[in-house]
Amino acid sequence: MHINSDTVAVITGGASGIGFGLAESLVHRGARVIISDIREDALEPALNLLNKSGAHVVGYPVDVADRRSVEALAAETMRLFGRVDLVCNNAGLISPAAPLWEQDEQTWQRMIGVKLMGVINGTTAFAPQLIAQGRGHILNTASSGGLSPLPSRSPYTATMHAVVGLTETLDLELKQVNPVLGATVLCPGLVDTPLGHNSASLGAITLPPSTPRSIRDLGASLTPREVAEAALGAVEAGTVHVGPGEGVLERTRARVERLLADLAVGVQ
Repeated sequence: MHINSDTVAVITGGASGIGFGLAESLVHRGARVIISDIREDALEPALNLLNKSGAHVVGYPVDVADRRSVEALAAETMRLFGRVDLVCNNAGLISPAAPLWEQDEQTWQRMIGVKLMGVINGTTAFAPQLIAQGRGHILNTASSGGLSPLPSRSPYTATMHAVVGLTETLDLELKQVNPVLGATVLCPGLVDTPLGHNSASLGAITLPPSTPRSIRDLGASLTPREVAEAALGAVEAGTVHVGPGEGVLERTRARVERLLADLAVGVQ
């Protein structure tokens, strides 16, 4: 699909981080955008920044783990714009750092609710409209943790792997209905976002008081805008996977090579 001034886009988790970067990039292309976030207090400052240049960005509070909340977002989008072209299921959290057997049930439920069911709810609410229109695309934000193992973050990694597989399958399902439709999964490496602080504010993790808001000092990382540009480029190209960031390709290749080597043993 081609993103331009006729495009209507919806972004969950759009008030900060990658979601805000996506909104910036879409506004730059002239698109009309609705951003949603569970943090209502974050929506207004985000909208003020995005609309400074005369853009048409609307905010709407949504809990992506709540199917009815996402359905209300879909209804509001159609009320305001009459259609939707790009659905960005982007809302996310991070899980505490601990081995799998030390992760509690609440963490698993929270991660599955937000990161997996959030994508499912967004797709279920919006896909019928894309199909009815005969055009559109779904962009699901996962992580490089969905392409290779990430020890000590098993709830996060498990849901990221699920989103990757879900998106691969969704792309095939959409194309069976109409070859113009499609889905892309975004699997970035290290990104300089406030995901940790946002997760802490929502009670998902606990951060030491001295934790910096920026992760630039932890190593090479991308800005949300850089990640957004890579993601939208993949959407326009009809690519199913996009993994910007240092080391993502190498880690993924190593995982696939181990997988193939293991499977080859079983067929000898």
